[in-house]
Amino acid sequence: MSAIQVPDAPVVLSTASVYPEKTPAAFEIAAELGYDGVEVMVTGEPASQDVDMLRRLSDYHQVPILAVHSPCLIVTQRVWGRDPWVKLVRSKEMAETLGARTVVVHPAFRWQREYAKEFETGLARMQEETDIVFAVENMYPVHMRGKEVVPYAPSWNPLDRDYPDVTLDLSHTAMSRSDAMDMAAQLGDRLSHVHLADGLGGQNIDEHLIPGRGNQPCAELLEHLAGTGYDGQIVLEVSTRKAPDRETRRTELAEALAFARLHFARAGGGTGERPDRRERIALRRATAQTAPRRFSAGPDGTIVDET
Repeated sequence: MSAIQVPDAPVVLSTASVYPEKTPAAFEIAAELGYDGVEVMVTGEPASQDVDMLRRLSDYHQVPILAVHSPCLIVTQRVWGRDPWVKLVRSKEMAETLGARTVVVHPAFRWQREYAKEFETGLARMQEETDIVFAVENMYPVHMRGKEVVPYAPSWNPLDRDYPDVTLDLSHTAMSRSDAMDMAAQLGDRLSHVHLADGLGGQNIDEHLIPGRGNQPCAELLEHLAGTGYDGQIVLEVSTRKAPDRETRRTELAEALAFARLHFARAGGGTGERPDRRERIALRRATAQTAPRRFSAGPDGTIVDET
C-alpha cells in the first residue's frame, strides 16, 4: 500500500469567513484551530485596512498573513477611494509590508471602462515590479428573468484571458454553472490560489458554503491539486454569518479545515512537482501564440489543446 503524502501548500482562513465578527476574531480562531495562516479581506472595517494592527494581530496569535484580498467587491467600492489602480497599489504595499505572498483581485466591472481596457497590461506592469502574485479570481454572470447579465469586463472567466496567475473559487463555479475540474485542468499551472467553498448554484446567491455541503467537486479538486504538486494556497472563504454564536462558528470552521486536510493528500510514488513559478511564466511567454487557444475534452476525459 502506498504511503499517503500531504503537500506543503498552506491551508488558510479568510477573514471574511468570520463575518459578522471582525478581523481580530479571524486571527483568534485561526490560531485556535491550527490554520496555517490568514488571508485578509480588505473591507470598510478599520482593522482590515490598518497594517500596524494586522501586524500586531499576526504577531500576537503567531498566525502569518499569507494573502491580501484587494477591496474590489461591489460592497467595498469606496474603500481606499474610487480609483481601482490605487486600491491595487495599496493592496500590493500591504502584502509586501506584512510578508504576504498573494494579492487576490477581481476582474474589472463593466462600468469601469478605462480600468477594464488597461486591466491586463496594467497588472503585467505591476507584476514586473514585485514578487507579489496578483491572482485574478474567476467570477460569474448573473441570471435575471431568463437572461444572462455579465457585470465583468473583459470577461468573468479566466479561461478567456491570459492572466499568469488565477484564483479558482468554487462558490463562483457554482454561480457560473462551470465545471470546476475542467477549469482547473485548463488553467494548469496558472492556478496559483484557491478559494475553497461550496455552492449549489440554484439562485443568484454566492453561497460560500462549508466544503461538502454543496454540489461542487471540493474533495476531487483537492485530491487533484495534491497529485499535481500544487504549491499555492488553499483558502477557506466560507460564510458563517448564520452561526448563532462563536462556538458554532468555530465548529463550522473546524469542519472546513478538517475537510481540506483530509482531501489534500496523495498516494506516494509520484513527484508531483511543478517548475518554479517564474520559470513557468517565462516559458508561457516564450511559447505564447497570437491566436486564441481552443480546448476540447478528449474521449477519455482529458483536456486537448486544439491550437
